[in-house]
Amino acid sequence: MSFRRLMLCYASAIFLCALAPHPSLFAHAQTSILGFTPSSAAHEADIENKFKAMPSPDEERRQHHIFTAEPHVAGSPRNNELARYIADEWRQEGLEDVVIRRYDVYGSNPKFTSLEMVAPVHYRAILREMPVPGDPDLKNKSISSAWSGMSASGEVTAPLVYAHSGNPEDYELLRKQGIDVKGKVVLVRYSNPYSYRGFKALTAEREGAAAILIYSDPAEDGYKKGKVVPNGPWGPEYHIQRGAITYDFMVPGDPLTPGWASVPGAKRIPVEQATSIPKIMALPLSWHDAKPLLANMDGPVAPDDWQGGLPIKYHLGGKRVRVHVKIEMDNSTQPYYVVEGRIRGAQLPDEWIVLGNHRDAWVFGGVDPSSGTASMMELSRALGKLAKQGMRPRRTVVICSWDGEEVGLTGSTEWGEQFADELRNKAVAYINVDEATSGPNFHGQAVASLAPMLVETTHTLQDPSGKTLYEAWKESSARERHESKQPEEVVDSNLADTRIGSGSDHTVFLNFVGMPVLGLQFDGPYGVYHSAYDDFFWMNHFGDPGYRYHTLMTQLWGVLALRLANADLLPFDCASYAANIRQFVSDLAKGKDMTQLDLKPILDAIDEFEAAGKRLDDSATRALASGAIDSKLAATINQGTMQVERNWLNPDGIPGRPWFKHILYGARFTYAHLELPGLTEAVEKQDWATAKQQAEILRQALINNTKLVNDLNSALQ
Repeated sequence: MSFRRLMLCYASAIFLCALAPHPSLFAHAQTSILGFTPSSAAHEADIENKFKAMPSPDEERRQHHIFTAEPHVAGSPRNNELARYIADEWRQEGLEDVVIRRYDVYGSNPKFTSLEMVAPVHYRAILREMPVPGDPDLKNKSISSAWSGMSASGEVTAPLVYAHSGNPEDYELLRKQGIDVKGKVVLVRYSNPYSYRGFKALTAEREGAAAILIYSDPAEDGYKKGKVVPNGPWGPEYHIQRGAITYDFMVPGDPLTPGWASVPGAKRIPVEQATSIPKIMALPLSWHDAKPLLANMDGPVAPDDWQGGLPIKYHLGGKRVRVHVKIEMDNSTQPYYVVEGRIRGAQLPDEWIVLGNHRDAWVFGGVDPSSGTASMMELSRALGKLAKQGMRPRRTVVICSWDGEEVGLTGSTEWGEQFADELRNKAVAYINVDEATSGPNFHGQAVASLAPMLVETTHTLQDPSGKTLYEAWKESSARERHESKQPEEVVDSNLADTRIGSGSDHTVFLNFVGMPVLGLQFDGPYGVYHSAYDDFFWMNHFGDPGYRYHTLMTQLWGVLALRLANADLLPFDCASYAANIRQFVSDLAKGKDMTQLDLKPILDAIDEFEAAGKRLDDSATRALASGAIDSKLAATINQGTMQVERNWLNPDGIPGRPWFKHILYGARFTYAHLELPGLTEAVEKQDWATAKQQAEILRQALINNTKLVNDLNSALQ
């Protein structure tokens, strides 16, 4: 359920299918690598070339077929079977300390869902996806009907109101039209503009609606975008975007263990005290089932920007159409399983590089997450093979298969909470791959301190188009910015996305533990998100025929892990981080009356942090160029630079959301990125007392990190 996917599953793109050049064209030795001495860089380049030759498109396809063979929603017998399969594979591949960890979490499964229009005419919603020619998997009897994770149970017969995207401003417009949704059922679209379905549900709940229906309009992900399945990548008439409505933007993970791990026997709060559990009924719909409802609505004509892709005039409703909604859920505590394995570091076993992908899918999960899982399996096989050949990483690589991500970022959150103290002592970074690919366009996310390392790494990888990955990334980014009318020119310093929201398994590591994170994904035209049509057929016909981008993802993921695992000095760029924070502050102030808040002390502190970062970068560069660094000195520098990210944590958390502790990164309730979250939310509310308090917290963190970086620089002199 990556946030980038949620944002981009409606965006069209051009699918590239050029033949790849011979791998030897890219098998050159790199003369320098961030964080490495010259001799270490030459050795690292040799290891990377051996690693990059190991992943196989045929093996990627084979693994992908295994993971997409059956529906495997969180907590299901099939998903648990796949956990055992992964553990067995990892043991055979040579991974060590392979363990399956159990977490007893408040989960969600449907018993019965139904929707009927009872007036002015009768219509019973199908709530099912119809098979298409050529795709045998769609006849699988294990495919569920429409349901929303964490929906409340209940039954209601009430008028229906069309509330556009279900955001607060949409209900304000309805009020201006004299339409009150209290006690009524609201029908909303998945996009236009985008917001996470959980935020739509919370907004409807706050407005007093009895239930919410969320449908996929063809303007966003269907025939208005292009050809639909089975002839193209976009969503057909019957596709249903399932998904959870958990309020995990407040507290992710098990709702009953907020802030601590839901290991068997853990203390639990009462359900009624859990802030992340919705109290509203929710149901997703295909446009096939939504069309009769919209076609029969009365009331004012919806505004032009509320009109969708169906060949009807959209009305706001509120009186004529009445619907009967009945939902019975089994929302109860159930076991979820996280698979964990590692390749122990040869020299620094207590410094960890953590890699992860979630396993659970709403149905088959062709893109989300099984493309990422297939890439992970090839990654583990290749790293295991290297270790067997004597090329063990210097630091420990920890690989995890998460469960329950789709329900509320559950498995990763519980694991991160369980090992938070150990991770804060040992973890270098977390690299997340939710979906490996739905197309050819690379998107890389990174905290700013790791952005230069990500950009550098893409220079040495081969894109199937025949270019370097760096060249392909830069071209697709420029094209996307042009199409979205963003004036900013694409340069190395802004190529990586350093604005990180929520919606995937990186959340606990960045926002709770305080670990630097990277997120990797290839995407393209993709209109079958969270539906049964997101399957093996779709991937082989539209997403990645030939599994070349799966293979490239394995290569990129592994090379990044190896560089972090083998670096002499960890490649954190504090000066880059400072420049990024300055941009965050500039964006905060843009277009606002800031006379009540003096930002100069923060800007001065940023300047000092940047200057310290540049001095450290220069000293590290000279030390690496000298060819040898004392191991004790390297340990001091590396432990210090690992601490920088931890120093951005506020133990008290964001005001109103104490679980989220990072003062630079957060997420809005829509999952969208939110920089300087405590400060920004206070400014937007014009709560100047809180804003001044949050500004001082930021200034003090900058001062603390400046002192730390200066001390590290002194050690290198």
